[in-house]
Amino acid sequence: MSATARRVPVWLAVVAASLPMFMATLDNLVVTNALPAMRADLGASIEELQWFVNAFTLAFATFILAAAALGDRLGRRNVFLAGIGVFTIASALAAFSTEPWMLIASRAVQGVGAAGIMPLSLTLIAGSVPARLRPAAIGIWGGVAGLGVALGPLIGGAVVEGWNWQAIFWLNVPIGVVAIPLALAALPNSLGARVRIDVPGVALAGLGVLGLVYGIVRGNDAGWDSAEVLAALAAGTVLLVVFVLWERRATAPLLPLRLFRDRSFSVANLVGFAFSFGMFGAVFILIQFLQVVQGASPLEAGVQTMPWTLAPMFIAPIAGAIAPRVGTRALMVAGLAMQTVALTWLALVMDANVAYGVLVAPFLIAGVGMAFVFAPMSTAVLANMADDDHAKASGTNSTLRELGVALGIAVLTAVFTGAGGQLTPTGYVDAAVPAILVGAGALALAFVAALFLPAGRAGEASDRASGEASDRMIAPTDRATDLPEPELAAR
Repeated sequence: MSATARRVPVWLAVVAASLPMFMATLDNLVVTNALPAMRADLGASIEELQWFVNAFTLAFATFILAAAALGDRLGRRNVFLAGIGVFTIASALAAFSTEPWMLIASRAVQGVGAAGIMPLSLTLIAGSVPARLRPAAIGIWGGVAGLGVALGPLIGGAVVEGWNWQAIFWLNVPIGVVAIPLALAALPNSLGARVRIDVPGVALAGLGVLGLVYGIVRGNDAGWDSAEVLAALAAGTVLLVVFVLWERRATAPLLPLRLFRDRSFSVANLVGFAFSFGMFGAVFILIQFLQVVQGASPLEAGVQTMPWTLAPMFIAPIAGAIAPRVGTRALMVAGLAMQTVALTWLALVMDANVAYGVLVAPFLIAGVGMAFVFAPMSTAVLANMADDDHAKASGTNSTLRELGVALGIAVLTAVFTGAGGQLTPTGYVDAAVPAILVGAGALALAFVAALFLPAGRAGEASDRASGEASDRMIAPTDRATDLPEPELAAR
């Protein structure tokens, strides 16, 4: 029985769950925009630049489902708070880094912290608002994610230009300090099914993906036919196959394969992987083009990408709100088509002397397309899920999207370096064009996959399943040991 000393407005619960997610989302493009400054200060190679991003995404992808399971067992708010604390401390360690390996290690720890934040953020929102307000709340959550994407390059550019790259990590510290008491005050500490943590599953999945990414990153330098690369790729593939076989027989699987029986869930996750692979792999290439080739400062590069990055901030909440009426398929198909066109357009016009005005239209189209995918994807993933499966369902989606980011950056950079690309004004463009076209190809595949999403209005099934949920305000617990039961029983 939970304590109900006072009632918390729904908007405050949404803010409490979204603020830490904003902090973690912000870090992705903040770091990407600061890579040229980090390379100059730390003497990092292009391979190390990839690991500045991929150390975070791989750690995140490895532990996100385990964090969701820990949340079910130990309390979702408890694990959410732990994630905020780890992320905040790791941000300070990143700011203190003086060698590339130190920053890579700190970014990996950040990823572990983010694993406790991102999936539980959405789960806490979904379980903390009345059923009739859930689509709007998810839309706001998507808008906050869009805000992190939107402000990442701009904040990163302003901070790097006004101070130094270390300051982009110091920004997380005050946010984390504020987010912890806010979450304690506004969010209930709900529980899910108390099952064992699938430690073998975590190890198999994490090491398998690490092997694949390591092999791709090292391919051009070590040689694609070298023993090092072939062993890494083979080991990664075998470990992932063993992971799937293990999950089929595990009594408490890290990734319940039964979730993939739902078509909306399966297709949305396939789209999420391909979307992240193509779009964020291309972002890694394009943001450095503005600085390395066109000589823009970090702040100028952030301002120049605003037509792209600001669009999700305004469009994602609207997309999330209208998704239940028009359906997730229509929005996601349109968004992926726009992004495919935008990246192809950018590849075709890319030149060392291309005028910025030529880039504005494809930047804007890409931004609107991203917004049409972000929030509707979350709705599609949870559309037919029982409440007790929300954490693992959203965790699976976040995992596959982060794996898409890591593999996209690794593959597109491998294409770039394989084509003779160098981080110089004269050695960049010719190799960047085929890399961006590969990203456009991945988005085209995501577009085709999105056509197989269910045609019905998003949220109809979840609305029916949640019809008995009481429309009530959220009452936080006063003590960590006085935990409320889950809002709905498993169906």
